[in-house]
Amino acid sequence: MGQTVDGYGPFPYNGQMTSDLKTPSNRSIVNIAAYRFAPLQELQALRTELLAFCGAENLRGTILLSTEGINLFVAGAADAIELLLARLRAIPGLEPLAAKYSYTADQPFRRMLVRIKREIIAFGVPGIDPAKRTSPKLAPAQLKAWLDEGRKITLLDTRNDYEVKLGTFENALPAGVDHFRDFPAAVAKLPEELKDETIVMFCTGGIRCEKAGPYMESQGFRNVLQLDGGILKYFEECGGAHYKGDCFVFDQRVGVDPSLQASDAAQCFACLSPLTAEEQSDVRYVPGQSCPWCYRTDSEKTAELVEARNLALRAAMNPLPGSVPNDVFRPLRVPQECEGFTVLETFSRLLGHMPPEHWDEQCRAGNLLDSNHQVLGATDLVHAGDRLLHRHPQIIEPDVASNITLLYEDEALLVLNKPAPLPMHAGGRYTRNTLQHALEIVYRPQKIRPAHRLDANTTGLVIAARSHHFAGRLQKEFAEGRVNKTYLVRVQGHPAQDEFRCDAPIGKESSVSGTREVDVPNGDAATTLFKVLERAGDGTSLLEARPLTGRTNQIRIHCAHLGFAVVGDAAYHQGDEAPRLTKEVGEPPLCLHAWKISFSHPASGETVAFTASPPDWAL
Repeated sequence: MGQTVDGYGPFPYNGQMTSDLKTPSNRSIVNIAAYRFAPLQELQALRTELLAFCGAENLRGTILLSTEGINLFVAGAADAIELLLARLRAIPGLEPLAAKYSYTADQPFRRMLVRIKREIIAFGVPGIDPAKRTSPKLAPAQLKAWLDEGRKITLLDTRNDYEVKLGTFENALPAGVDHFRDFPAAVAKLPEELKDETIVMFCTGGIRCEKAGPYMESQGFRNVLQLDGGILKYFEECGGAHYKGDCFVFDQRVGVDPSLQASDAAQCFACLSPLTAEEQSDVRYVPGQSCPWCYRTDSEKTAELVEARNLALRAAMNPLPGSVPNDVFRPLRVPQECEGFTVLETFSRLLGHMPPEHWDEQCRAGNLLDSNHQVLGATDLVHAGDRLLHRHPQIIEPDVASNITLLYEDEALLVLNKPAPLPMHAGGRYTRNTLQHALEIVYRPQKIRPAHRLDANTTGLVIAARSHHFAGRLQKEFAEGRVNKTYLVRVQGHPAQDEFRCDAPIGKESSVSGTREVDVPNGDAATTLFKVLERAGDGTSLLEARPLTGRTNQIRIHCAHLGFAVVGDAAYHQGDEAPRLTKEVGEPPLCLHAWKISFSHPASGETVAFTASPPDWAL
C-alpha cells in the first residue's frame, strides 16, 4: 500500500498568509499538508536547501519534489511552519501553495525527509500534466446541493480499497485499487455507459483527482468533475451529510470524523487496514500481528503457502531446466587403491566400462578437471581423497514430467506428489531435470533433503525434510520400518486370493542392467502384503500393496516373482525385450503409485498421515 500525502486535518488556510493563526493551547505541534502542480527546476539544489532549513527549524516530515511540483506533510512549531511556507511560496509556480492545518500534542514524525521523485503522486501515465490542465472542480457545497436534490451523478472514489473501508460517500463507486498506479486498469473496467454520465470523482484532499480526471477524459469520459479539496474540505464546509463513516488519513490519527476530529480508528500493523472500534474489539485483532482483514488460521496460512510454492515449482520446471544446453560435471572421488595413479589410469580403472582411448580423448578435449575446475593432463598424478570432475559439455537432458505438486509444508517437512517419469536425484542422463534440482531452485538457500526414494517411473508421495536434523529423524523412521506405506499397483493377471503376501528375499546387488534378482540365497529379507481391490475385464487387477521392508524395487520385484508383473514395467517384465529402467515422456506409465503414508512427525512426535490422489489408471 503506497502512502500518499493527500490532505490532512482542518483546512482554515485560504491561500493567503495569516498573521493571527492561533495554535490550540493543548496541541503545540502544527501539522501541514500541501501540494501544488508546477514546473520546478534545480531540484537537487532545492532539496539540499530545504533539508538544511528544516533541520535548523527542527521541522520533521516528508517533502516530495518533482519536475511536476511539490507534495508535503511537515510538522513543527507554528512559527517554523510559516517560515517554511513563505520560503516555498517564493519559488516561481508555488506562489498559490495552499496548506491544510491540523494540530497534535506531540511531534508525529521521527525525521525529516526531502526526496526527489519522478512524480509527486505516483501514477505512471505520461502526458498527464495537471499544471497545464486538469478537470473542472466542483465546490463541496455544490456537491451537497446536488446530493440533496437527488441529481443523477456517479460518485467515483479514486482512493485505495483499504481507505474506502473506513468510510466513503453513500452509493459511491470505489475504483477498486490497491495503489493509485492501478487506476488506469480500473478505468478500463468501468461500464461503457458511464462515459456519457456526470462523474464526480473524489479522494482525501484532491491530489489524486488532479491526475485521475484528465486521464478519464483521455479515455472518452465526457463529463468528469473533481471534488475541490477532497473529502476533508467537504467535511469542513458541509459536515457529514451523505457520507458514511470516517475519512482515512495518512498520519497518526488514522481517521477523522466529519467534524475533522480524530476518530477512534486504528490501523493494523500487519496489513495497514484501518480498523473501526468494533473491529478493534474482534478477537482476531492482535495489535502488531493481525486484524479481522488479514487474520488467517493455521490451515489457511498453510494453504496459501502451499499455493505459492506450487506456483514457484511450476515456474522452476517450465521450461525444464535440462532443456537448456549446459555443461554437466560428474564427480569422481579417488579411492586409496588409486593413490599415485595418473589421471588416465584412474579414470580407466574406476570407469572401466569405457576403454582407455576414450579417457585419453577426454583429457585432450579438456574434459577431465580437478575440484577447482582446472584442466588435468593425462599424466598428472592423483591422490586418495581427491575429487575429480568429468565434464560433459552442453548437455540437453531428456524431457521429464514437470507437474510436481506440494501437498503440505511446515517448519520441519514437505510432502510432495511426484509425477513420472521424474528422477529424484541426479544420475545417469539427468542432472537438472530432477525433483531435487526443482526443490533447490524454489527453496534456496535452504537445502531440502528427501527422506526416502521413489523410482523415476513411480508416482506419488515423497517426504522431504527442511534441515539435517529433521532428515536424520525421518530417515531413521524409514530405516527402522516405522513408516506405514501403502501403494496402488495395477498388475497383469487376476490373483486367485483376495489377500496374499510375498516374502521372497531380494538380491543385494544390481545387475549390469540395473535390476535385482529375487529369491536368492543370502538376499535381503523382504515382505510385501497385497490386497485385491479390483479384477478388471481387460485381464489386469488393481492391488493395494504394503511393503513391510524397504528394498529397492521391492513391489515390482515381488509382483513379477508372483507372476503378476506391474503394468508398464519395462525392467521386471517377463518378455524377451531387454530391461529399461527409465521411461520416456509419453510412454505408457508404470502403474505404481505411492498412495498413502503415515509416520511420526519429526518435530512434534505426533502421528501424521497423507494421501496422494490416485492416477487415472487406478480409477
